[in-house]
Amino acid sequence: MQNRRAFLATLAGAGAALTAVGVGTSPAAATPSQPPKGSSLFPETITLPTGFFPEGIAIGSDPTAYITSLANGDVYRLNLVTGAGRVLTPGPGTGAVGITFDAFGRLFVAGGQAGTARVINPATGRVVTTYRLGAEGSSMINDAVITRDAAYFTDSFIPVLYRLPLGRRGALPSQADVVPIPLSGDIAFQSGFNANGIARTPDGKALLVVQSNTGLLFRIDPLTGIATRVDLSGDDLTFGDGMRREGSTLYVVQNLSNTVAVVQLNKAGSAGRVTAHRTDPRFDTPTAIARFGDRFYLPNARFTIPSPVNAEYTVVSIPAQSR
Repeated sequence: MQNRRAFLATLAGAGAALTAVGVGTSPAAATPSQPPKGSSLFPETITLPTGFFPEGIAIGSDPTAYITSLANGDVYRLNLVTGAGRVLTPGPGTGAVGITFDAFGRLFVAGGQAGTARVINPATGRVVTTYRLGAEGSSMINDAVITRDAAYFTDSFIPVLYRLPLGRRGALPSQADVVPIPLSGDIAFQSGFNANGIARTPDGKALLVVQSNTGLLFRIDPLTGIATRVDLSGDDLTFGDGMRREGSTLYVVQNLSNTVAVVQLNKAGSAGRVTAHRTDPRFDTPTAIARFGDRFYLPNARFTIPSPVNAEYTVVSIPAQSR
């Protein structure tokens, strides 16, 4: 996300005029009703609406992806089988970034420089509630992770995590319940994009946050905000963006490097090593990663192009296991 500030500034004036045009579903596009998950029957490259400017992606238990737009905050619902899609929830005119599900099937969406977070019902597209996390313009609410009792959001411009405590049966908090947790310890914010992707440690006791501009990975105490640098034996995660953890394996999207770093962690998440770098000729600044069946799906944000407004965008998939 290193170049995102410039792109967001460019889009600030044009964002309100952008309209993401959904792709209509037609009988001609139908495929067998129950294709094998992640099989060759799923398209490996899916085109998004012109100018959509994707960033985050979340996939639940069925072959449907939810993708956020940096252009205007739209959330796009994409059928991974047919490639058809439509805007599920229109954005507020400011960009949306990370997106994730909670255990009750609700979507939590990071609001970028608006300084907000939205909770969306994926069945109806209704915005259940919106939270004010940081100040508009000076914050960059970037990514989110859900634990058993809270949702946590990173801020790329200010050294703080935001905690939204979840009550019994997933009861959502009030605005007054939002807790800013100042970051301290080993992490030191610099100019550019700092705290970015976020995940839980393998033991579930702490959080992992990648710092894009330094390439460092941190283990963060979710109660105190104390950050401890994860020992990666000299490995580097510069341009680290969205992350996904499966067991002790952490996948880190390195956007401008067009790479997914594969990191093997110890149980506590205090140390690890990069064991592989995944890439694909179709990568064009991917920013996030989600899984369905035996494939990973990554949206191409194309940060290096001169004009995002009229650009073509795609979601690409790669095998979850390298061959």
